[in-house]
Amino acid sequence: MIKNILIIEDEKPNADRLKRLISAVKPDSNVLRTLESVSESIDWLLTNECPDLIMMDVRLPDGLSFEIFEKVKPKCPVIFTTAYDEYAVRAFKVNSVDYLLKPVEQEELEYSFRMAEERMLKNQTVSIENLLSQISKKEYRSRFLLPFRDGYKTVVVSDIAYLHSELKITKAKLLNGSEEVLSQTLEELEQQLDPKLFFRVNRQFIIHIDSIQHVHNYFNGKLKIELKKNPDQEIIVSRDKATAIKTWMDF
Repeated sequence: MIKNILIIEDEKPNADRLKRLISAVKPDSNVLRTLESVSESIDWLLTNECPDLIMMDVRLPDGLSFEIFEKVKPKCPVIFTTAYDEYAVRAFKVNSVDYLLKPVEQEELEYSFRMAEERMLKNQTVSIENLLSQISKKEYRSRFLLPFRDGYKTVVVSDIAYLHSELKITKAKLLNGSEEVLSQTLEELEQQLDPKLFFRVNRQFIIHIDSIQHVHNYFNGKLKIELKKNPDQEIIVSRDKATAIKTWMDF
């Protein structure tokens, strides 16, 4: 039976919602910890007994949660949560891994818990290796087709220095200095772009790793990013994301 639960989720509102739903669905359960990053989760799982269940967000500040399984392979059921990563959802189905789409609903959580308990009773294990092989095949966006005059034009992703949102309008700043308006939100682009190349540094900006000229220490543990072709563009990274972006740049 599910007693001890580990939550891996970097967004506090989502973590708090999960805790409330778990309390309603399994009032006798115990949330051991709420972890916020890949590195923190690896350290915890390597130094603590495996919980009965792990609830895990797909995208964390320092990478995708699947990277956790490259270092540690917990034997308990895992319930992934995701916003709209359809490819990941297909992989979960193939590998019999439970998943929930955000925002998580109580009825869905109850069903997932029942599935997890059935797996525990049958002593079934999740094939993490198969899951990783499925995820590694994911293809990220390589170009955008944009309206132009009486037709369309193509903008390739490799020409983008950074993306930013202003007054709910998403714009791509290109290496040649021009700017293009995109129909996608930053939230959608965060899922569509290769996380090895692009990083969501704050609510307004997603930057390409090759566009960074210098990273300066800022007050109160924050960082300030200086871009190669746009040195006057001020981009501030919060203290909470400072460690994650340094890990991303050093990978």
